[in-house]
Amino acid sequence: MSKNYVVGFPRIGEQRELKKVLESFWAQECSFSEVEKTASKLKQKHWNYQKEAGIEYISSNDFSLYDNMLDTAVMLGAIPQRFAHLKDEALYFAMARGAQDALAMEMTKWFNTNYHYIVPELSLQDSYTLNATKILQEYKEAKALGIKTKINLIGPITFLGLSKRVDGGDVYELLGKILPLYVELLKNIAQLDEHITLQIDEPIFVKDNEVKLLSLIKPTYDMLGGVADNIDIVVQTYFEHSNEATKILVHTPVWALGLDFLHGEQNLESLEIIGQSGKKLIAGVVDGRNIWKNDIEATLTLLETIAQKVKKENIIIASSCSLLHTPFTLAYEEKMDAEIKNWLSYAVEKLDEISLLSKLFLKQNLTILDEKQLELNKEANTSRKTSSRIHDKEVQKRTQHIDKLQRDGDYEERIKIQKELLGYKDLCTTTIGSFPQTPEVRKARRDFKNGVISQEAYEWKMKTYINDCITFQEECGIEVLVHGEPERNDMVEYFGEQLSGYGFSQNGWVQSYGSRCVKPPFIYGDISRPQAMTVDWITYAQSKTDKIMKGMLTGPVTILNWSFVRDDMPRDEVSKQIAVAISDEIDDLQNAGIKIIQVDEAAFKEGYPLREAKIKIYEQWAVRDFKISVSSAKKETQIHTHMCYSEFNDIIRTIEAMDADVISIETARSGNELLKIFAEVGYKQEVGPGVYDIHSPRIPSVQEIVHQIEQLLEVLPAHQLWINPDCGLKTRKWAEVRPSLAHMVEAVNIVRQKLNK
Repeated sequence: MSKNYVVGFPRIGEQRELKKVLESFWAQECSFSEVEKTASKLKQKHWNYQKEAGIEYISSNDFSLYDNMLDTAVMLGAIPQRFAHLKDEALYFAMARGAQDALAMEMTKWFNTNYHYIVPELSLQDSYTLNATKILQEYKEAKALGIKTKINLIGPITFLGLSKRVDGGDVYELLGKILPLYVELLKNIAQLDEHITLQIDEPIFVKDNEVKLLSLIKPTYDMLGGVADNIDIVVQTYFEHSNEATKILVHTPVWALGLDFLHGEQNLESLEIIGQSGKKLIAGVVDGRNIWKNDIEATLTLLETIAQKVKKENIIIASSCSLLHTPFTLAYEEKMDAEIKNWLSYAVEKLDEISLLSKLFLKQNLTILDEKQLELNKEANTSRKTSSRIHDKEVQKRTQHIDKLQRDGDYEERIKIQKELLGYKDLCTTTIGSFPQTPEVRKARRDFKNGVISQEAYEWKMKTYINDCITFQEECGIEVLVHGEPERNDMVEYFGEQLSGYGFSQNGWVQSYGSRCVKPPFIYGDISRPQAMTVDWITYAQSKTDKIMKGMLTGPVTILNWSFVRDDMPRDEVSKQIAVAISDEIDDLQNAGIKIIQVDEAAFKEGYPLREAKIKIYEQWAVRDFKISVSSAKKETQIHTHMCYSEFNDIIRTIEAMDADVISIETARSGNELLKIFAEVGYKQEVGPGVYDIHSPRIPSVQEIVHQIEQLLEVLPAHQLWINPDCGLKTRKWAEVRPSLAHMVEAVNIVRQKLNK
């Protein structure tokens, strides 16, 4: 059998079956047994896909009904007290989504990806107990189908490192409490079979870790490696290099190390000590984070380089990380341009690449189908390198010779002009941009795209929705309005569809969190903006109200970070091309009379490199490109930006350098803690901290929001604060949005009255 390995597999289903059944269950339209039935079918199908492709090491416990970190918290009995009255699936989903009487747990980005995980809450006082049911059951499910899986776990050090201590202590102090549970778990796993491979994910090892964390590695893996002779432990890392940890792990009883050689190219520096140790190397050489077809010849060259230091028989060819971060399969891409489709590879197709690479590397006999696949791979890679649709000399020339790198005037001058012109009050109310995408709106967009309705009928439906959004906001008392974005399928895809150099999929869905999926577009060529993208919709909305209507754009760094990006050009050059296109759009909007323009950089922090050495370079070009994108804005045009899920302590100076007039941020799940850093550094610009969590269906009370605003006022003065929800309202229902925003406005009025006394 070929020696190959898949770190993990997508779980949402090739037609988003898991998403659909979960949302049906949450809407009380089906029972939980339907969810379990769908989950069981999906696991079976996913295991079989891998088996049929010739994958040797197939995972169990990479599947989750919401999130693997949440699953690990449940496994360890790390249940916050506010959920103690709940049981089973009600408990599980309340931890992730909240309940009317319990706030959801915090959610944040998984390293520098667009996947979100639930942040476990830990304290020294809590007692933890093992619940291994899910892990053991999934292994048995696969075995009953004749598939012997490796078992995937989040490692104890990563689990702690990504958790938070609600009592304010150091998370790693709790290793002594949870490590015995991992030992107990391994004893249970050892009983499952004569021989088990156990993948323990420790991606936290790829960060710049302090000596304190590194000192935990050897005792932890000495202990886990000594639990059972029939368990082979793979310590799996990804997204960067983990040389410091590797130097320690080779002196523990683990069986193999999993390393990413695509995004962590410096892992090549650790090959000698791995080779000397005699341990197996899980070599991540097929990209689990992008959609381009693997260059088989180039990858074989990389593998031969690895084999100079590590014996071939000790190398197992693998995906660079879980394939969770890629779409499921190209099988349903019926409308995609044939030439472009030929350059792509989704999760199912990557299985064949991994299988073929392992045969070629180990000099195994190829089938006729293998030889055909190899020939097609060479043709596809040659086609992509030479295609005329990739390069645009005019775009390249303009990007290289940008006249203006930032807007006119400093902040103090601009804000004075803007406040006089716009006349908004302290604690000005607004929303982040989108309103609920109803089934009717989605159907209208889909019908228009499929030619079922005319452009006139489509525009009438969209404008009717915009009218309704404006009427609601005016009746509610919101002061700066948005048009609701009914015409937008996704905040990146919408713009990508109107930019040259972008490609799109029908079914390229990737899980973002829980049931939430996104369909990232992909950048295959040079980027330009043939015509205005938002002006008609925004000016229509402004014509329907005397209040200020915000223009809504997505910033260049977020467009880049939420797209699959071409790998034949540096990312910063691609970003600059997008920035130039956005600057043209801002100029058109302001010339059409739009006075406030929001340029969302929701994924700005997400793109940060995991290693300190690379951060400064990223910040330089990311700030440069945001400033290029808003460089066309006049002094009187107020520029807003929005950021999601960011720890701002380490990037506050970078945010200042972006020089937006107003920044809105997500803070509802973290009180005023995130805001304190803005005060500590003397941040001058205006800030809109989210006052309620839009990722939960619960409706906040007026008093709750009053309390939240009063907490914010402890940190920043009223004249510096805007009041808004945490994020866009696209995924919520109107039945939640209407009362929540009404409560927000009422809370602002109460606080204003108190301030004016």
